[in-house]
Amino acid sequence: MCGARLLPDFASLNPGYKVYEGSDTYSDTYLNPQSRRQTPFPSKEDVLAFISREAGKVGTREIARAFGLKDADRAALRQMLRDLADQGVIEKRRKKLRHAGKLPNVVVADITGRDADGELIAVPAEWDEEAHGEPPKIRLHVARRAGHGHVPGVGDRALVRTERPSDGEDGILYQARVIKIIDRAKHRVLGVFRKLPGGGGRLASIDKKNLGRELVIPADATLDAEEGDLVAVEVSRSARLGLPTARVKERLGSLATERAVSLIAIHAHGIPHVFPREALHEADAARPARPDGREDWREVPLVTIDPVDAKDHDDAVFARPDTDPKNPGGFVIDVAIADVAHYVTPGSALDREAAARGNSVYFPDRVVPMLPERISNDLCSLKPGLDRPAIAVRMVVGADGRKREHRFHRVLIRSFARLHYAQVQAAIDGRPDDATQPLLDLVIAPLYAAYAALKRARDQRAPLDLDLPERKILLKPDNTIDRVISPQRLDAHRLIEEFMILANVAAAETLERLGVPLIYRVHDEPAAEKLHALREFLATLDISLPKSGALRPDGFNRILDRVKGRDVENLVNEVVLRTQAQAEYAAENYGHFGVNLKRYAHFTSPIRRYADLVVHRALIRALKLGDDGLPTPETVRSLAETSARISAAERRAMAAERDTVDRLIAHFLADRVGAVFKGHIGGVTRSGLFVKLDDTGADGFIPAASLGDDYFRYHERGHALVGDAGGKTYRLGDAVTVRLVEAAPVAGALRFEMLSEGRRDAKARVLAKGHRGAAGRRSRRQRDADGKAAARAERKRKRRQ
Repeated sequence: MCGARLLPDFASLNPGYKVYEGSDTYSDTYLNPQSRRQTPFPSKEDVLAFISREAGKVGTREIARAFGLKDADRAALRQMLRDLADQGVIEKRRKKLRHAGKLPNVVVADITGRDADGELIAVPAEWDEEAHGEPPKIRLHVARRAGHGHVPGVGDRALVRTERPSDGEDGILYQARVIKIIDRAKHRVLGVFRKLPGGGGRLASIDKKNLGRELVIPADATLDAEEGDLVAVEVSRSARLGLPTARVKERLGSLATERAVSLIAIHAHGIPHVFPREALHEADAARPARPDGREDWREVPLVTIDPVDAKDHDDAVFARPDTDPKNPGGFVIDVAIADVAHYVTPGSALDREAAARGNSVYFPDRVVPMLPERISNDLCSLKPGLDRPAIAVRMVVGADGRKREHRFHRVLIRSFARLHYAQVQAAIDGRPDDATQPLLDLVIAPLYAAYAALKRARDQRAPLDLDLPERKILLKPDNTIDRVISPQRLDAHRLIEEFMILANVAAAETLERLGVPLIYRVHDEPAAEKLHALREFLATLDISLPKSGALRPDGFNRILDRVKGRDVENLVNEVVLRTQAQAEYAAENYGHFGVNLKRYAHFTSPIRRYADLVVHRALIRALKLGDDGLPTPETVRSLAETSARISAAERRAMAAERDTVDRLIAHFLADRVGAVFKGHIGGVTRSGLFVKLDDTGADGFIPAASLGDDYFRYHERGHALVGDAGGKTYRLGDAVTVRLVEAAPVAGALRFEMLSEGRRDAKARVLAKGHRGAAGRRSRRQRDADGKAAARAERKRKRRQ
């Protein structure tokens, strides 16, 4: 049923609930035989129509209320919803049910073109094509009174609010209104200028996807670019014969200089890296905070504990045993965070620039800060012996590690010491140095004792505990790679992590209790289709995953414990990680699945994250700690727009950081073409395998066509490529030996040759054939999506050949 309508007669007779006209029949499958209902249990069609129609929160409670279901029928309703989710018809996101593949109310979209009437058409910037097929098209409505500079165009990225579904004509499924233009179209191409002997030059691409494709730059269009310059060009024409031509529009810097690799990522991802003059003037004019109106905490022996090469120091900690006889074995924990809100006020030039950047970006060779160094590395850095403004939270925890109470304060502190993780760990392990020896009994030992209590609460909470190796690149003075290491994870790291989590929870709880809007840090539970894929994959390892009931983090932890020490340990950790949703910022709370908390916000890093600055301002407003808090007009709706922007900025930073690491490692390995390496298969696609090297963590690609004479098919459930003839199998997580055959440092691309023989896996071969047979039973949309994906992969393979 697509268009259920409200029946006013029944509604007036039964004021406690609404009755919807639906299908003439309904299934008895979900009826509770004890309920003896007077009204029919809703059919699946009725429930789907209700979910489609409702714009607000839709969950089991709302559906039960709408159809007049009693408590006895809620278990049956939940079973129906689970069945619909398993079938891929609906999905749960942010604790709301919706049709699978449906867009949220606010979405970041890329404008891709116009329709026949000249209206702008967009697609969501993020979309899971593997799960839902091609991204839906959105027809944009632009206000007639939009001023100059506020009218979007093709190629722009915009924040939009979906208003109503479209009629589906021309394949356009959504109508939307533009809230704000995030990024203007970049009608230019980035690349490295290569001089030609006769004048002019060529542009070598920095994009892995366009590797090997070049543009010709005439002699009169070089803008005096030199060999090896990173340049932005405008493509002039694309002829049928020969290479397309281009004109240099901007010289961005020489790749012969230090920090050249991160320079590529900064420009390729459009990361703001030059502060406006007005923002710098505001930063230079700022003066140290005075004690007026602040609590004096300068005698509290707070210390900062950070990585040895930390660029900023925005949190300090202290703990002591609680002397309250009602809390035996408990602790009082102080967490003080730099008071960035004192210097960066709403609407200022500094604020506008921080909001645009969203966060600091950390490259191996440089930092692109969210705030100028005068603020981030000076006035807000909690340096030892200097008075610094802070917002602090004092938390009382019991011997079981559970927080009993907390209170926020606006204070002036004076850090007692700047310490690093390995230094603190060595001190507690009996190897103190000159800096930690005087602090051992007063500061360090109580910190670890408090952490031991918090760890008990953490173990009981059971957050997701993935075991994936972390790698860190160490550079030489010339900013080339010296070596790649896997830093040891110490209890000192875990101590600070638990203190910060506790403070973040306290911030979210305080603001919720006082009814002040905030930006949450949220992490949705895994989507039903991803759980289904995980279930099928684990079945190939003879590990079962429950089909019913919500899977909590401890359920994943039990799976990880079962494979610990086995040869599939890394494989299962990788697949479980890929099953998870991506954490983001949101003005509406739907919990944090990974840390297994119902409410969570980022409070502890306002120097480098705009979300934390918003939370600080919200606390100032809620607790009346000053007049520089969150502006009163700020609402959940406006914060939703801010959340979408800074979530996009966070993903932009992650992509830029990842690309820079790829380029550095490709440069590091460029003179080792022909060398043999050990690695593991880190990704499997229809077009080939991605292999991660064990020693450096470098990622490279092996085209499926180069694996041998057999034809390899993609086995989705087994995360494997399986040969048709012999059943030879290459599966995610397999240990392999490869030879490096090509390295492209500028693009950060590596290509390998497979030296290992694939495993002879008859079971995987049978499953692959079964998977092909089951394809006919899938929905038309799923089959179309698979067909288009296969066609794209085949086109890419032919281009490479």
